[in-house]
Amino acid sequence: MSIHEDCGVFGIISKSRANLAAMTYYGLYALQHRGQESCGIVVNDDGLFSSHKDLGLVNEVFSHRELSALPDGTMAVGHVRYGTTGGSSRRNCQPIEVNHQKGKMAVAHNGNLSNAAILRDQLELSGAIFHTTSDTEIIAYILTRERLRTSSIEDALSEAMKVLDGAYSLILMSSQKLICARDPYGFRPLCFGKTADGAYVAASESCALKAVGAEFIRDVEPGEILVFSQDGYVSRKEHCLEKPKKLCVFEYIYFARPDSVIDGLSVHKFRLSAGAVLARHFPAEADLVIGAPDSGLDAALGFSRESGIPYGIGLIKNKYIGRTFISPGQSARIDSVRIKLSAVEESLRGKRVVLVDDSIVRGNTMQRVVQLLRDAGAREVHVRISAPPFLHPCYYGTDIDSEEHLIACKYSIPEIAKQIGADSLGYLPLDSLEELVGGAGFCSACFSGQYPTSIPEGPYKNRFEQRLSQRKK
Repeated sequence: MSIHEDCGVFGIISKSRANLAAMTYYGLYALQHRGQESCGIVVNDDGLFSSHKDLGLVNEVFSHRELSALPDGTMAVGHVRYGTTGGSSRRNCQPIEVNHQKGKMAVAHNGNLSNAAILRDQLELSGAIFHTTSDTEIIAYILTRERLRTSSIEDALSEAMKVLDGAYSLILMSSQKLICARDPYGFRPLCFGKTADGAYVAASESCALKAVGAEFIRDVEPGEILVFSQDGYVSRKEHCLEKPKKLCVFEYIYFARPDSVIDGLSVHKFRLSAGAVLARHFPAEADLVIGAPDSGLDAALGFSRESGIPYGIGLIKNKYIGRTFISPGQSARIDSVRIKLSAVEESLRGKRVVLVDDSIVRGNTMQRVVQLLRDAGAREVHVRISAPPFLHPCYYGTDIDSEEHLIACKYSIPEIAKQIGADSLGYLPLDSLEELVGGAGFCSACFSGQYPTSIPEGPYKNRFEQRLSQRKK
């Protein structure tokens, strides 16, 4: 309940001019769980780009007036953001727009480049001037450089992918084409579909396709480039290498919406199965199983079904408050917990309760939630976590940046239970992930420390802001 995620991307191309700003709005609304810091939409009307971007939730940034001000068009791209490289400011809102000699381009990016600092140093030494602290601008610069050397935007993207390391699911919009790409490991999800009137839609998750009435076609393959035009789409697979797929397993545990299907696996099914595994490995004598809203609910149901302990509602979430990880800084995070969750005393009073949640990072949020349950009259609180312990930083889009902040790096599991005030604590076994994912490749480096790519040295979190502040001294 206290980790940060990255972003959600959405793109659409229509055979004729239409109100694509509204379609993109609904798509971003379905992806709101992936980023609640900022959002933006860029519409392409016969080569003329119009955009609106700002800090806030989708329905805050886009009122009826802002949406009406965007013209009809044949293409649009949208983005919701929680930044893992680059701080929370309007300048880091996406999609990033570029005007250059070869034409216009808008870029929306989900993921995190593990070699961002190296690339940025190279670009700055060659004369590039950065206006943001986001690694998406690095991608935009490299794309622009390669576009000047190549005959098409898709060729430029293919060349750029040769130097980009880490996680990136991209949607690019040029004057005439909509292009999707997924890194060769497939760290972050990306899929596409088609509406009844022939518009192609691409998005981070299949739930966004359903939101705009598009029928799911398939996931974009790791390393694949898809080029959409008015005539259909073309697939390029020169970067589909013989590398094992490394989709972030935390997409299934926490990030994705339960009704999404990613790389052929239902998120809801994964979470039900994870709860059942927890019940088998870490049973508890209890009267009630509850889930922490929202991503703990499915796993709690799976725990209940496997254990035979009744499932109930013990925590109510204020639906108008963003996820706790959106608040930067620990004091803001604790304050948001106080106004975000309330306990159902009628359900909890005098009960031995199993609380199922998706993760514990620092422990402060879980400590507060356990206390909420005790204040509501719970006699015992047994915490079960539908993920293994976080032991290592993530360099691919999840804001887990330092082992010194991870409670599992400091304490044993019994000690963590004491720290959070729980009567017992159990984590999902690491070796159960392969079975839950069905043997498909995945990245679990934040749990295991086994990174698929080379990792950066030195300070990582907000490193571009740190460099900027140092230069001002």
